[in-house]
Amino acid sequence: MIGQRRENRGHCCTKKINVDDKRKEIMDITEQSSEILQQFRVYATKLDDKHDRFERIVKFGRDITIESKRIIFLLHTIDKKSKEESVLREADMRLQKVARTLFKSIAHELEDQDPYLYLKAYRNGLEEYVEAVTFYQYLKCDNMKSWLEIEKTLTYNNPEISNVKTIQVLVNPYEYILGIADLTGELMRLCINNLTAGDRTSCYQTRNFVRDMYTCFLGCTNTSNRLMNRKLCTLEQNLHKIENVCYTIKVRGSEIPKHILVDLINEEYADSDENYAY
Repeated sequence: MIGQRRENRGHCCTKKINVDDKRKEIMDITEQSSEILQQFRVYATKLDDKHDRFERIVKFGRDITIESKRIIFLLHTIDKKSKEESVLREADMRLQKVARTLFKSIAHELEDQDPYLYLKAYRNGLEEYVEAVTFYQYLKCDNMKSWLEIEKTLTYNNPEISNVKTIQVLVNPYEYILGIADLTGELMRLCINNLTAGDRTSCYQTRNFVRDMYTCFLGCTNTSNRLMNRKLCTLEQNLHKIENVCYTIKVRGSEIPKHILVDLINEEYADSDENYAY
């Protein structure tokens, strides 16, 4: 019995020594890999910072989208020359505010960052803003701002670092093209509104403007880009609707009263929506 106890005690001591050795071995491995763990902690911090910045930019982009849609709706309320000046002034002030506040906040977030990593976060807002700015410019001057002009608008001085250094929001030409493609939908609605107000001359001006846009788009489309092709198809549909309005005015405008002519065009407008549905 005594010999058996001594044997068991010796076995326990041996087991304890083995456990201690294993723990020491693990500690040695941990110490050796501490630099790797520290590096992974650095990576984790950078990823968290990137995700947080991305979410902040998403919120700014959402606010830009909402405000741009409201400005477009405001511009569609122009129905009289006496009201046009006040509406354009208000729209201009709101567009400048979007550039000074929301887009400037995005520019600060993109400072010293790769802007292409965050373009997806505010892409929809940028396209909607381009649509609002170009629609405003068309109503005011019968033209629209170029890509470089919008890029210049979204470039800011950064006095916190230097009076020379600037920060800016990346304005990709691709997003600009998509934004002005959506503009044709607003011009089509404008054409209907002008006819309702009795301004037939503006309908022909809008038709010529959209025709020129469609011609330019034919030269820059890519058959492998599904989004661009879909935008081109929508642009062509909007052009056909505007041409139908001008055709109805030219052919039947002299024989049909104005209020009946508007109802007739609205019916044709609804029929064209069904024909283009696919």
